[in-house]
Amino acid sequence: MRILLWLFLCAISLLDLMGQASVVQVLENEEGSQLIVDGKPFMINGMNWDYFPRGTNYEYIIWQQPEELIRAALDREMRLLKKMKVNVVRQYTGVPAKWISYIYEKHGIFTMLNHPFGRYGLSLDGEWVANTEYADPRVHKVLLAEVEQLARDYGDTPGLLMYLLGNENNYGLSWEGAETEAIPVGDELPAVRARAMYKLFNEAAAAMKALDTSHPIAICNGDLLYLDMIAEECPAFDIYGTNMYRGKSFGDAFERVKKEYGKPILFTEFGADAYNAKSQAEDQEPQAFYMVENWKEIYANAAGLGLAENALGGFTFQFSDGWWKFGQTYNLDVHDNNASWPNGGYEHDFIKGRNNMNEEWFGITAKGYTNSKGLYKLYPRAAYYALKKVHRFEPFASGATPAAVGAHFASIQLGKAAAKGRKSARKYHRAEKKLH
Repeated sequence: MRILLWLFLCAISLLDLMGQASVVQVLENEEGSQLIVDGKPFMINGMNWDYFPRGTNYEYIIWQQPEELIRAALDREMRLLKKMKVNVVRQYTGVPAKWISYIYEKHGIFTMLNHPFGRYGLSLDGEWVANTEYADPRVHKVLLAEVEQLARDYGDTPGLLMYLLGNENNYGLSWEGAETEAIPVGDELPAVRARAMYKLFNEAAAAMKALDTSHPIAICNGDLLYLDMIAEECPAFDIYGTNMYRGKSFGDAFERVKKEYGKPILFTEFGADAYNAKSQAEDQEPQAFYMVENWKEIYANAAGLGLAENALGGFTFQFSDGWWKFGQTYNLDVHDNNASWPNGGYEHDFIKGRNNMNEEWFGITAKGYTNSKGLYKLYPRAAYYALKKVHRFEPFASGATPAAVGAHFASIQLGKAAAKGRKSARKYHRAEKKLH
């Protein structure tokens, strides 16, 4: 009887915990910076996740579909993510709180909720303005109202891990559209507009923290551009989030953020595409190589492991291919192989003077056709299988040492991951032939 009572109480306690919002904090001590979730150290094994069937673009909203389809889509995708030990997905605002809770309670995966903070334009006085001017008092009013409402609406949501504001908005100071271009540098970026933007970012973070003290807030900046200005203007943020594409190494990022900003670092986007611009063909193993090398640095810079000790984790970009990314409004049912920007950090297919980054091929899974129910099948690439091995490492477990990090990553065999990826690709191509 006592055993049955104990089991009953344990079950009630577990259900009670699952029905509550987690308390998430950033802890700084002699070992470095850690994310603490409900009292325990937590490494973010994250993934940039979305749901866009082939033939659709950013106008498609999964949350506006029938509940049966939403539930089926989430179950399919979250099962695959859970198998590779992903514990957080990055989602943009618009996801109803109940689905954040569903993902967490059914699959054990948290959500980092991302408000773009005017990155792709705003509606001002009933008119759409494509390029946000952060010094505009109207922008100030709209954005502060939106993020304050966000904190009110989601602060008590089970499954919410943290908030993220922006998406490399510093690039938006120079880029006119949403499509990726070559990263602007130096004097190309307008400093006066940037300072107004970062001041407003800080005001937004402070306003949200006044309403929700249980979830940290990160800024999402493009690489380390304007880091000095962020250090001056953005003390209210808990975490420096960055979208960073530097190839196999993040270089000085960990140390610079630690010394210049004094906040922990979170890689909100990083990765590589699975298309070789030289051979004009899918090329899975280099994609897996870059991602494994990136994750090795993230774990090695975690608290207590001897290097910068300020890495909270990262979000691999991305889970499935985005067939709409190149062009964005046309060829939505064509898997374009146009490279849209150059990056010498990805040496395997870089030729000076040519683009080598293929926006529609960043998925660690390939995307199949959409069936009559609105669902599609995913076909894992080598990177999926490699990251499945990567995330078995627990940097805060007893016995985690720098040597253990090295041994774990040395044991990951890219050749085996690539063989599994090729087998998956053959299944994909057979399905495509049946379709056509």
